[in-house]
Amino acid sequence: MTQEIVRIRDIAIGGQNPIALITGPCQLESHEHARMMCERILEACAPTGTKFIFKASYDKANRSSIKTRRGLGMEKGLEILARIRDEFGVPVLTDVHEPSHCAPAAEVCEVLQIPAFLCRQTDLLLAAGETGCAINIKKGQFLAPWDMKNVAEKVESTGNRNIMLCERGTSFGYNTLVTDFRGLPTMAATGWPVVFDATHSVQQPGGLGGSSGGQREFAPVLARAACAVGVSALFIETHEDPDNAPSDGPNMIPIEQMGALIANLRAFDALAKGI
Repeated sequence: MTQEIVRIRDIAIGGQNPIALITGPCQLESHEHARMMCERILEACAPTGTKFIFKASYDKANRSSIKTRRGLGMEKGLEILARIRDEFGVPVLTDVHEPSHCAPAAEVCEVLQIPAFLCRQTDLLLAAGETGCAINIKKGQFLAPWDMKNVAEKVESTGNRNIMLCERGTSFGYNTLVTDFRGLPTMAATGWPVVFDATHSVQQPGGLGGSSGGQREFAPVLARAACAVGVSALFIETHEDPDNAPSDGPNMIPIEQMGALIANLRAFDALAKGI
């Protein structure tokens, strides 16, 4: 089956194109922080010419505890993302959790992301698809890879073919995820580009009691494996101080390690795709 190519500004995702990155901090903290992170990501990507989409969430609606920080909210968060988009000329991505969020988010973001726990919510998928934005759909931890064909069809029914399917691990007992790498070519067989989420695949949901744990040391290992399979894009969250980040710190890659990691991943990608 011929794979669709999703085009986001000057980034072509799918087919034999080099891997693109979806990267940034898990949660928006401030304009100053987002600006600093975008500058450092640009520096990390520059030596290899790697294209990236800046990712940050204005609301982390799915948290382990009511006591954990959710974010800046939609109005303030979209204002910051718009400033990052305009100042740095990069596409931006954020999560949407309700159908009513999709249209406002689409005024700012080139990519809307459907969280894994919401990937079968028909009204949300339809509202996202109707914006015409590229839609990155996280595979639910509870779904088989072949089930994502039905998920993609909901977005496609709106006439939107800018669809990406994202692997982020499968529930394995309590507080643990595993990645079945057979799922990557299985999802690619649907014809849509596949994104591999290296950071959430090493998450330990609820593993710290009041918050999720994770094993960030394995994120580069899984990312290399995904590149060897030939994925279209990688999702890797990063932060300058992951241990003190407001969300998903145990999974995020320190920003000072990103340059070397990206160069390594591009080499694996080139080998897999023969480019």
